[in-house]
Amino acid sequence: MDKMKDRLPYSPIVDRPPLTLPDGKRMAVWVIVNVEEWDSAKAMPRVVLSPPMGDPLLPDLPNWAWHEYGNRVGFWRIRDALKKIEAKATFAMNGVILESYKPIAEAALEDDWEFMGHGFVQGPMHRLENQAEAIGQTVDAIKSFTGKPPRGWESPGLTENLDTLDLLAEAGIEYVADWVLDDQPVVLQSKSGPVISVPYTVETNDITMMALQHHSASEFLQRGKDQFDRLYQESADITRVMAISLHTYISGVPHRICYVEELFAHIRSHDDVAIWKGEEIMDWYKSQTN
Repeated sequence: MDKMKDRLPYSPIVDRPPLTLPDGKRMAVWVIVNVEEWDSAKAMPRVVLSPPMGDPLLPDLPNWAWHEYGNRVGFWRIRDALKKIEAKATFAMNGVILESYKPIAEAALEDDWEFMGHGFVQGPMHRLENQAEAIGQTVDAIKSFTGKPPRGWESPGLTENLDTLDLLAEAGIEYVADWVLDDQPVVLQSKSGPVISVPYTVETNDITMMALQHHSASEFLQRGKDQFDRLYQESADITRVMAISLHTYISGVPHRICYVEELFAHIRSHDDVAIWKGEEIMDWYKSQTN
């Protein structure tokens, strides 16, 4: 396979067999909490403060510290917001954080979050010298910490090259969140067999809205509600899945967390919406299509 499109046939959502959620549920939502480790000796993946007079400096203290706040403080706000609505998240994490930010990992394990691979160290997959090694390190680290290997994977920055999906499948990964192309799960083909793409998002994603598009904090609530309300409406006829992607240093800050909480409350007020983990969505989809 030499093209991304060769991994899945085109399928218009209006022509597919119906998908039915259990217990009278109408649509599904999953929340992905991303926790990363940034190396202060390297260029930062994101910046909030450009270098004075355009002269970059390493270590990049202000931008490293901006991110570090998320793991020291912001994560715990997001965790509390999820507890308020009695929801469990999918925990997209770098393998190294199991040691460097162990209390976060312990909290996620205590809350029964799903551990999803997000690279071993934070950085694009296509720039790694050995993708297979990094994937294997991440799988082994999660298995050692939780007692079971991860079933899902979200590449840092959603980066893949033509080999990544095959390498993930070889490592036992069953679903990915990199293919942001549908409102329902779809089947991707790899050399080791099918891999499920669970709907992810670059729209209700705090990186896109806040770090790239530079919206005000309230945009997260407005866009999130608009996205949810439309998908909820459409799910009366064709079942949809909504993803909400959060990063601790973006959504976990004081002036944004209230909008996250309001969006969660809005979704939870609908009794016929399932708030699931990624693996639960994958298992449901498989049960509908096998």
